[in-house]
Amino acid sequence: KKSEVSEVMDKADIKPKSIYHAKKWSDDVENLYRFQQAGYRDEVEYKQVKQVDMVECWPETGFVKKLQRRDNTFYYYDKQRECEDKEVHKVKVYVY
Repeated sequence: KKSEVSEVMDKADIKPKSIYHAKKWSDDVENLYRFQQAGYRDEVEYKQVKQVDMVECWPETGFVKKLQRRDNTFYYYDKQRECEDKEVHKVKVYVY
């Protein structure tokens, strides 16, 4: 018999329906950039893999502050924008 946690995680194993590349910078694209730098699709996958409820964000900007990679090292991010215009087209936006 499966534990309740693993049953919930099965249901939470959400896969994106489609994907496209960002065309222009936005707050959402900034955060996706940060998740993808750390090796995750987006916040959904990060929460599934790390089994956390909250992602630490800067209160002033709402940008992701710190992420734990799969190898358990941490990435720390600035309050300001980090995704430059030349990087925006590399950001993948997942649609659920």
